[in-house]
Amino acid sequence: MQLMNMNCPHCGSKAEKNLTTYTIDLGEVLVVIRRVPCYQCDHCGEIVYDADVFQNIEKIVGAAKTMKQEVSIVDYKKVA
Repeated sequence: MQLMNMNCPHCGSKAEKNLTTYTIDLGEVLVVIRRVPCYQCDHCGEIVYDADVFQNIEKIVGAAKTMKQEVSIVDYKKVA
């Protein structure tokens, strides 16, 4: 699914398509996913993910947990 412009759910300002880095610390593993498609608010900086993108993030994080690495850095476009 392709991202379209939208309004920020936090402040209501215009949010535009962008790329971001998603980071989550799971205690035993730190997962960093680079170049993740998102909406980012022009005013407050709030980041929102499309449902399909978030499902891919969950899959990537799940796979990273099984690798038992302390740090896992993934390029979204190469695995999603």
